[in-house]
Amino acid sequence: MSRPYVLLSAAVSLDGHLDTRPGEDRLLLSNKEDFDRVDSVRASVDAILVGAGTLRADNPRLLVNSEARRAARVSAGLPEYPLKVTVTGTGDLDPTWKFWHHGGEKLVLAVGSKAADKAGEALGGLATIQCVPASHTWPVALDVLGDVYGVKRLMVEGGGQVHTQLLEQALADELQLVIAPLLVGQKDAVRMLGPAHYLGGPSARLRLLETQQIGDVVLLKYAPKDISMEPR
Repeated sequence: MSRPYVLLSAAVSLDGHLDTRPGEDRLLLSNKEDFDRVDSVRASVDAILVGAGTLRADNPRLLVNSEARRAARVSAGLPEYPLKVTVTGTGDLDPTWKFWHHGGEKLVLAVGSKAADKAGEALGGLATIQCVPASHTWPVALDVLGDVYGVKRLMVEGGGQVHTQLLEQALADELQLVIAPLLVGQKDAVRMLGPAHYLGGPSARLRLLETQQIGDVVLLKYAPKDISMEPR
């Protein structure tokens, strides 16, 4: 089996939030220069994945916006857009979401047959529905993406539950984390990571691959699987 290289991508406030409390206007954490960097990362991967909760909350299109980057993909024999993937445990998906109506191919990883049936009924021909089991969901999902859909590089853009699960199960190869100079402070704001039994526990230190200032934000790249118990 050939699982894809899994790259987690997120922008957070200084106090670790992806957004303000649910129901408020979306918080823009990044800046124009970093949005362009994210676009270049999207152009470099075979698939982009988000959880259904992120689709519900943000209604994103998840596109490669640069015409030049799309043209370069086509010249390299790749589809114009990466495969767009979402994961759902319920199959409760709205066919009017922008995700389905922009870009290239779409894939739904539905956890269990009931979710798969419901997703199929809701979407019709808007996406391919792939059933994955409730047990060992993420290892199976990654195997399916690699072996069935030929995904070699997977970019995961959220949300927090998805990031937490992949980090907890040591399935992420790289974390690209942008830190914005903002303090959200709200007790019920959306956090990037939740409680979990992470690899190595609280004494483990991830390997820092790179730091880069991009305007008023800072990009940190980590190797989540490469941890040390020794202070650096």
